Amino acid sequence: MNQEKIVTRFPPSPTGYLHIGGARTALFNWLFTRQKGGKFVLRIEDTDKARSSDETTKAIIESMEWLGLDWDEGPYFQSQRYDIHNAFIERLLSTGQAYHCHCSPDELERGRKAAMAKGLKPKYGGKCRDLGLGPAPGSVVRLKTPKTGITQFNDLVKGRVRFDNEELDDLILRRSDGSPTYHMAVVADDISLGITYVIRGDDHVNNTPRQILIYKALGEPIPQYAHVPMILAPDKTRLSKRHGAISVLAYRDMGYLPHALLNSLARLGWSYGDQEKFTKEELIEKFSLKNVGKSAGVFNADKLLDLNAWYIRNSSDEFLARELIPFLQQFGFKGLEQQKVKEAVATLKPRSKTLLDMAEGALFYFQEGITYEKKADDKFLKPDILGLLEDIHGRLEKASEFNQTDLEKIFVAFLEDNGIKLKKVAQPLRVALTGKTASPGIFEVMEIIGRKKVLERLAKAITHIRSKA
Repeated sequence: MNQEKIVTRFPPSPTGYLHIGGARTALFNWLFTRQKGGKFVLRIEDTDKARSSDETTKAIIESMEWLGLDWDEGPYFQSQRYDIHNAFIERLLSTGQAYHCHCSPDELERGRKAAMAKGLKPKYGGKCRDLGLGPAPGSVVRLKTPKTGITQFNDLVKGRVRFDNEELDDLILRRSDGSPTYHMAVVADDISLGITYVIRGDDHVNNTPRQILIYKALGEPIPQYAHVPMILAPDKTRLSKRHGAISVLAYRDMGYLPHALLNSLARLGWSYGDQEKFTKEELIEKFSLKNVGKSAGVFNADKLLDLNAWYIRNSSDEFLARELIPFLQQFGFKGLEQQKVKEAVATLKPRSKTLLDMAEGALFYFQEGITYEKKADDKFLKPDILGLLEDIHGRLEKASEFNQTDLEKIFVAFLEDNGIKLKKVAQPLRVALTGKTASPGIFEVMEIIGRKKVLERLAKAITHIRSKA
């Protein structure tokens, strides 16, 4: 095989959204291909018409785009390629490598039961194998699988894998309704698209000998195979929604950064020394199938959340502002100023784990009116603080500048004149300005909110406290 010409594919089925396992497989294919300067093909395996939908197809493509896993060819749709699949089936029939089978479902079921009664594998008995039958209503086309010998391949992750041919069935290639089966469609597509490496989950290992036998029957070069380990939950059970195994787009909508998810996916079953965090360029440079482990990767939603928080802390304010605006728009804000969002981001990113966290934490910056949290109101907006709030309101009204430096000077004088420490007034001020007891630094908050809103909110708090008296 010409090692220079590397072509891989990612073939999701649009019977559901793209989840963690599929995204990890796509990433490994993409990294391998980008590192080798090859071609990455996207193929949508939509032959299950009853369970496939346009909505899930769009969601898969959107997931790939969000993750930044660009493809060089496609998306091809398997359902539009039946002519190609059938041409390969006709080739196999013409060379005697496949045959028409007229056995009815009842006959097949009786044969299976008889085999099981004798303790044998319940596979097709081969009644039509050498009868030279032609097509007929309700007939299928089967592959003439070798009855003896072994089918083996060198898996680039698992090493040598071998299967006894006598364990394998005379595989159906074309169903009675004329549609190609999964194995036939996959092989026909992989040949016609020039796929040289098949990198997929190890739940496909048992499919590989069947597909290799189709390649051999067609006399076509067999691709290299790499079966990557399963992904398990921290308790070593199969990954499910309760472990955080939701769709890629759900992570996007919850405010995860695409690179945080990519980084987390890359480390599921692959390692590079002790390094935990990688740029996309580093992943491309360092990825190797040799460093993909044989044992299952363990997905931990808490670790992903921590990683996301790290990427938020270490991303530029400008990038985060762009990413945050759609989340703020979901809360009903329109016509947001990029600069103001950027200033808010700078104060919020040290404590935000997701963009959704950040958006919720930023609401008070952009709201016209705020609501006080009940506990915060009861504890801090009391009559004994009224005089201090009135004093600071008067001083801020007269302020010539409204930046952190000048605000601090005003407060130094205010505290000195009243003989108090900042902590006496900090929490009541915070509640008055944000409605909450936790926020970024009070001077940062005031500068970003701006003079007009600060004075309005202080006046509102003063009126509110008076109403309690």
